[in-house]
Amino acid sequence: MTKAVLDTNVLVSALWTPAGNAAAIVGLVLSDRIVPCFDCRILDEYLAVLSQPRLAFSAGQVDRLLNEIAERGLLVTPLPSKIALPDESDRKFYDVAKFCGACLITGNARHYPDDPDITNPARFLEKLNAAP
Repeated sequence: MTKAVLDTNVLVSALWTPAGNAAAIVGLVLSDRIVPCFDCRILDEYLAVLSQPRLAFSAGQVDRLLNEIAERGLLVTPLPSKIALPDESDRKFYDVAKFCGACLITGNARHYPDDPDITNPARFLEKLNAAP
């Protein structure tokens, strides 16, 4: 089974565009084809961002999504990395991905080092579909 860390922007995109690549990735989580990896900081960010009134997601929609991720996923406590990142708030996603040996799926790959395990939703789906 494939492990992945979902950047918050992937969840926002999935809820905004139900027919998009990010929603397809969430669908793979819900069908147990992807194991989402996270720590408490990531779950806290998911809730804080998805609950923002400007996004207009319903509380029920957010609760259902986050409960599914929490129930199907892997909660870890990674060691902090020393690598320089342009946005320190992204470190939690990077550290969890490295700790779990997981792919990091993000719409902001420029916030992370050049690494084949850091990808956007479209490329992740391409690689997943190409795998034997």
